[in-house]
Amino acid sequence: MRLYKLPNGSILEKENEFHKLVDVPAWDELINRDDLHAYLNAEERHGETVSSDVVLNECLAPIGTQEVWASGVTYYSSRLARMEESKDAGGGDFYSRVYGADRPEIFFKATPNRVVGPGKSFRIRRDSTWDVPEPELTLFATTSGKIVGYSVGNDVSSRSIEGENPLYLPQAKTFDDCACLGPCLYVPERPIDPRTGIRMSVERDGIAVFAGSTTISEMKRELQELVDYLFRETSFASGVFLMTGTGIVPGADFTLQVDDLVKITIDGIGELANRVAVARD
Repeated sequence: MRLYKLPNGSILEKENEFHKLVDVPAWDELINRDDLHAYLNAEERHGETVSSDVVLNECLAPIGTQEVWASGVTYYSSRLARMEESKDAGGGDFYSRVYGADRPEIFFKATPNRVVGPGKSFRIRRDSTWDVPEPELTLFATTSGKIVGYSVGNDVSSRSIEGENPLYLPQAKTFDDCACLGPCLYVPERPIDPRTGIRMSVERDGIAVFAGSTTISEMKRELQELVDYLFRETSFASGVFLMTGTGIVPGADFTLQVDDLVKITIDGIGELANRVAVARD
C-alpha cells in the first residue's frame, strides 16, 4: 500500500485504486503507529475512490513535524567517492574507517520546513562549487523505533564543502530546501525486499547527463541496524525519517546546475522528480 499526503487529506493507494481516508487522525498521529499496515488495510474499505491524476499532481512530501536524519558511507561506492573528494584535506581515512566500523555515520539532515515534495525545486548552495543529488531509500520509524514505511529521498549535498574538511559536513548537508522526499509513504506488510532497485537520472535541457542504478542489497548496513543506532539516547515523539545512504555517485566531472531535473525511482515506491534552484538571496 502507498499512503499519500495531500493538502486536503490522506489518500491510500491499494491495488491501483486510490481511496480518500475519512475520519482518520492528522498525519503525525496517522503514520506514527506500529500497526500502520493493518490499520490502513481496515480503513481503506471506508474511503471513496479518487482520481490518480489528482493524487499524483497534488501530493506533498509525506512528512508532518518529523525530523529527517541521514546515514553516510553505507555503500562501497560512497566510501570510495568520499575518500577521493577529501584526500587533499587529509580526511580520506575517516570514511574508510567509518565504513568498516561497528558504529555507522548518522547525522541530522533537515527540519520539515527544509524538505520539499514531488515537483518542487530543491536548492544548491551559492558558496559551493560541486553539488550532487544523493538518491536514498528513506525509512519511516515510529516512536518505538519500528520501521513501518519507506519513501524516496534525495540527500542533496555539497561535495566541495564536505571535501574541504569533513567537519564542514553540517554546512554541506543542511540548508534551506536541502532534502527531497516523496511521492508517498510505502507501507508493505513485510520489510522491503533487499533486491529492490534504485535508479536516478539527471536531465539538462531535456538531455540525460547522468544515469545510475543500484540495489538495496549493495548496502553494507542492515536497515534496522541504522534505526537502532539513531534511537540510542534520542527519542522522536512523532517518529522520524532516516535516509540510508547512497550507492549512486556521479563522477568528479559532474555537478548540478540550476534547472536540472533529477528523477529518482525506487521499485515499489515510485518516482520523485525535482528541479534545481539556486539558494535564496
